[in-house]
Amino acid sequence: MFENDKIFSDILKGIKPTANELALIKKIIVKLKKLLREKASELDIPYKSIEAQGSTGIKQTQLRNDFDIDLFVGFDYELYKSKYTGLSKRKAKSKIKDEFLWYCNHWLKASLTPQEFQNPRLLYAEHPYIQVDYIIEDKKIEIDIVLYFDLDSEFIKHYGPITAVDRTPWHGKFVRDNLNSKQKDDVRLLKQFFKACHSYGDTSPVGRIGFIGYSAELLIYHFHDILTVFQNFKTLPNTPLDYFQRDKKKLRNIPHFQNDYLIITDPIDEKRNVASAISQKAYKYCNYRINQFLKSPNKKFFEIEEIPEFYPTEELKVVPHLFNIEFINTDESVHYTENRDKLYSLASFIITHGEKEFDHESRFGEILFEVYFIPKIQEYNLALYCENPEISQYYERRGPPLKQKKHSEKFKRKHDNFYIRNGFLWVKTKREYTSFLNFLINIIKNRIPDNLRIQNISNSLNVKSSSGKQALYVLNNMVLPFYRV
Repeated sequence: MFENDKIFSDILKGIKPTANELALIKKIIVKLKKLLREKASELDIPYKSIEAQGSTGIKQTQLRNDFDIDLFVGFDYELYKSKYTGLSKRKAKSKIKDEFLWYCNHWLKASLTPQEFQNPRLLYAEHPYIQVDYIIEDKKIEIDIVLYFDLDSEFIKHYGPITAVDRTPWHGKFVRDNLNSKQKDDVRLLKQFFKACHSYGDTSPVGRIGFIGYSAELLIYHFHDILTVFQNFKTLPNTPLDYFQRDKKKLRNIPHFQNDYLIITDPIDEKRNVASAISQKAYKYCNYRINQFLKSPNKKFFEIEEIPEFYPTEELKVVPHLFNIEFINTDESVHYTENRDKLYSLASFIITHGEKEFDHESRFGEILFEVYFIPKIQEYNLALYCENPEISQYYERRGPPLKQKKHSEKFKRKHDNFYIRNGFLWVKTKREYTSFLNFLINIIKNRIPDNLRIQNISNSLNVKSSSGKQALYVLNNMVLPFYRV
């Protein structure tokens, strides 16, 4: 126990924000609030609250060098709800979007003084919001200014949120009020661990989405400290964490929870699973690293290192089974999450058509994949593992049983090379593809998004880019050991 405490204490010294960082963030928030209030007064805009949310806001669970600020501007829903009465959900959402767009352009963006707040831009999630940069010395601090409805917690529990971010301020209050300073430090340690596992957030190299800050905060809240989180981490897939006294069976019977690998319910909204987007791949790799830490505690498990490149060697039996498709994004206005999701969709298409022939007979066997991207240089990769990359030119296709006279006669007329075995008709069928690489090259031709340009499609021996080799490393070292049959 003492050894763990020493490790945790040493790591915290390097990841807790400095007093200067905290002071700078506070200064920026005070300045922003002042500017927004002055402009709102000038335009006579009624707002209910302006508060910094997230880890650098009221939660105070940020890591060192995490300067990004989320400033939330809340409206009183009672002043607006009559506008949406009687509208369909889609039309109400569209009306809110238009209203928020006006506020973004005429209030939020117009409030920002260009000498301090540079490059203000309008971005979209569910609704529009403003992103702006505050640049000081060598630091560029990214600030999101987000509009939402400041709803009562009981309203959210009974009716759910109006916009996707209406719960967020309540998440902040929950963390602020329920975690002490020691537990907030444990949140920092847990976040650092997930980042060291490359399994954090929506840029997670392992899985589509890794663990997020709120999930880390809820894990610490539930288990009280990081060591207990580690000791119980292996139980998470079979032990949902719920704040409304519901058992596993009841939770798994909730339709939108049924396909979720992990369940960590939101204490603010019982209908929401905070862990719904956390990838099974990210969980399995983190669980593996936690087991390693518990067996042999060491600070290295919290150190964020660059992902190595994969170098194929003769003794690596996996080499002939690995492939990569390397892309460049040609349109920087397309958000990285859109590109990521498009590649996940492409991977699903490859698996569906690559594992089985059109008649459901086996084709290239099991196919596994990982998407890896570096938004700063616009490089995207789809790394693939194929169980049987070279297959025979012909395969046996089973037809109907002989006792089904009508279907049997039809099958015989269609296939004059049929034969009989074990009471079934069979036919030898020529494959369209015998090489997985050729299959890849041909099958994806018409399925590439316009903004993604293929740089290379190859086996692991001929990958060109550094990020492509990193993609193969992630697949081979962080995914395959936990999935390959």
